[in-house]
Amino acid sequence: MVSRETSQIRDAIRITAPVGLGMIPLGLAFGLVVIQAGFSWWWAPVMSILIYAGSMEFLAVNLITAGVGPISAAITGFLVNFRHIFYGLTYPRHRIRSKLGRAYSTYALTDEAYAIASAHRNLTGTQLLVMQVMCQLLWVLSGTAGALFGHAIPQSIEGMEFALTSLFVVLAWESFGANKDFSLIVFALLFAGLALIVAPGQMLIVALLSYFAFLLLRNASPTIDRALTWKAP
Repeated sequence: MVSRETSQIRDAIRITAPVGLGMIPLGLAFGLVVIQAGFSWWWAPVMSILIYAGSMEFLAVNLITAGVGPISAAITGFLVNFRHIFYGLTYPRHRIRSKLGRAYSTYALTDEAYAIASAHRNLTGTQLLVMQVMCQLLWVLSGTAGALFGHAIPQSIEGMEFALTSLFVVLAWESFGANKDFSLIVFALLFAGLALIVAPGQMLIVALLSYFAFLLLRNASPTIDRALTWKAP
């Protein structure tokens, strides 16, 4: 007879598989980018373990090759990944019993992990950990494979980094499917348009900071959140 914990692990693997498999081409692309930037293959797993943030890893390669200083790199990294502060407000780490498990869950809180947890709100602590371990394992292995086989791919190939954008589009769609609040899309487009007019040179950063403040306001005031919510009947 299958134990309850074994059943939970199987369910976690089944739930994670669609997003996890989608990380493989992205990891392969990252490994290729590492090689094309002139790094040795082993930098791919090192970055995937120490940094473990897909967008920041791609950016880190560019920052290093451009010779950006540590202070500027730290500020850039904070601005790129500040969305994780918002993730931490609602991610159900309290379901994980062990302190070590909660510490790992904090470290491994990525866009993919948050999207899966948001779409499946009843995951147990065991399932959360299995899901996050599986995501990181697939990311590290695919990145390493991409770096090892990257030498066989012509250096002239471009556009591999677009795989990250593609994954974010899929994650955004999955999250919207779990919470069809059209106001989130409308305000995101509104902030992007205003930032493009007010600060075209810093459009992305201004739009992200504005949207982040907007989400914090909605989270702090249920009344405002209900007033702005716009769901299809």
